[in-house]
Amino acid sequence: MHAPNLAAPNLAAPNLAAPNPAGPILLVGYTMRMLAELAVKAGYTVIALDYFGDSDLRAIAPSVSLLRDFAGAPYEPAALVEAARTLAAPAIAYGASFENHPALVAQLAQGRQLLGNFPGTLTQVRDPFQLARALQAGGFAFPHTRREPPATFEFGPDRHWLWKPLRSGGGHGVREIRFDDVAPPDQTGIWQEKLEGLVCSATFVADGERAVLLGLTEQLVGMDAFGASAFRWCGNVMPPRLLVADIVHMMREAAAIANHLTHRFALRGLNGIDFIWQAGHIWTIEINPRPTAAAELIDRAYDLRIFDMHVKACRGALVNFELAQAWQDAPAVGKAVLFAAERDVDAGDTTGWFARNIRDVPHPHEPISKRHPICTLLAEGVNADEVLHKLHAIAADIRMELRTPS
Repeated sequence: MHAPNLAAPNLAAPNLAAPNPAGPILLVGYTMRMLAELAVKAGYTVIALDYFGDSDLRAIAPSVSLLRDFAGAPYEPAALVEAARTLAAPAIAYGASFENHPALVAQLAQGRQLLGNFPGTLTQVRDPFQLARALQAGGFAFPHTRREPPATFEFGPDRHWLWKPLRSGGGHGVREIRFDDVAPPDQTGIWQEKLEGLVCSATFVADGERAVLLGLTEQLVGMDAFGASAFRWCGNVMPPRLLVADIVHMMREAAAIANHLTHRFALRGLNGIDFIWQAGHIWTIEINPRPTAAAELIDRAYDLRIFDMHVKACRGALVNFELAQAWQDAPAVGKAVLFAAERDVDAGDTTGWFARNIRDVPHPHEPISKRHPICTLLAEGVNADEVLHKLHAIAADIRMELRTPS
């Protein structure tokens, strides 16, 4: 690896009065465009370190990419940690994937203020069995989960099981199993009873003792229109497509779960709850103890400065926000990740994509391998159905513009 040149012309620093005058915040994760955009909007000076180095990220803030600035760096969190050693910043915030690597988070935080959950918290809350015990102790539901395969008699027409790798996210590697299936021999995972219902998420901000609920979304999973399949996450719409009474009840229960888990695990900053909404109750699936993909939807819909909420909560100051009042007057919003599906593609001319409400924009004519993400689509409407329709239309338009690699 070599140290990148942060003074390069394509690394434009934002011209903003930053509330962190001691120095920039280093943002680290596989893809950091969303968090960088939210941070700059909130008035922070940041340096973004991720793998992809998408073109819009490089227009938002100074950024460093493993793919583009560190020749031969592998696609793994340890490579991001190594690259972070070359960048000077007094504080650090991490994104997706690092919640599964608390030891690497500890390395990232050496000599820096950590704006996020501490390694010990990550170890506990990402353990499904510790999470199950904590939820059940508070009277909340968690699906039947075990380390060993279920017995044959535990399967039935109305009872199915999932196998999940322990260190994953976004539905990667999750598969429904039959009574005669076995788990991949080279991975460690769990067996969890499959629940029918609406897949949703809740976003909250916490100060280690208390939590404030910021938003509820319906998750988009395995949708062919966006090139996803099986259990792969491909977006969110907000609010969920439910009756008002159901959303109000969901709001109350999600807030209670967020406060209970914050007190139990000392959660800090932005966090997410993935859950199944079934028969009027929340069945928590997992906790994402870091800023989640829904953060930019919440920021847009309620005109918040959500990254500022994250930083202040990590420093002990919890924001006042009443979701029950905010959500009914807000527009519906949504995002979808468009995947290359079953063939390699050339992104074509992407220079105008950002102006079309497209984010995580690939560089012009960038080659993208099949089943890899192409970009993120954003939409707004009067309700979630209209938002989803718009996302489908944008996805279809983008697919028409993609080219076959030469």
